[in-house]
Amino acid sequence: MLRQAAPEDDDPADDEARHITDLVEQPAKVMRIGSMIRQLLDEVKAAPLDEASRNRLKDIHTASIKELESGLAPELVEELERLSLPFTEEGTPSEGELRIAQAQLVGWLEGLFHGIQTAIYAQQVAARAQLEQMRRALPPGIVMGQADGPGAGQEAQPAHNQGSGGMYL
Repeated sequence: MLRQAAPEDDDPADDEARHITDLVEQPAKVMRIGSMIRQLLDEVKAAPLDEASRNRLKDIHTASIKELESGLAPELVEELERLSLPFTEEGTPSEGELRIAQAQLVGWLEGLFHGIQTAIYAQQVAARAQLEQMRRALPPGIVMGQADGPGAGQEAQPAHNQGSGGMYL
C-alpha cells in the first residue's frame, strides 16, 4: 500500500503511530475472533477433551488463523505465520498442544491490541501537545473556537414583546 505524506505531516512519531493502527484492516473482525479464541482457550483448560473435540479444536484454530489473516495487513500476516506453528496433519493434537497453540495465539492478539492502544494514546498525546502549542501561539485575548463575523459572541437575547411586562410604571 503506497501512502503519500501530507505537507503538514512533519512528525515521524505521528506517522509511525498512524501506521501501526493501519495494520489492522478489519478491527471489529479481529476483536471478535480474538474473543472467540480466548473463550476456546478457557474451554480447553476447563474440561478434558476427547479425540473428536481435540480434532474439532484443531480445525477451529486453523480456521481462526485464516480468518484473522484476512483482517490484517500483510506485515502482520507474515509475523503471525512465522510465530504460529501449524499442527501436524497426522494424528490428533494433545490437550497440551491445543492449550499451547491457543495460548500463543491469545498472547499474540493481546500484544497486538496493546500495541494499537499505545499507538492511539501516542496520537492523542501528540494532538494535545499540538493544540497547546497552537493556543500558546495565539495573541493574548484570542480564544480558540471564537467565531468571527456579525453576531459572533452574542448570546441569544429574548424577544422584547413576549409577555414580559418589563420595568414599566
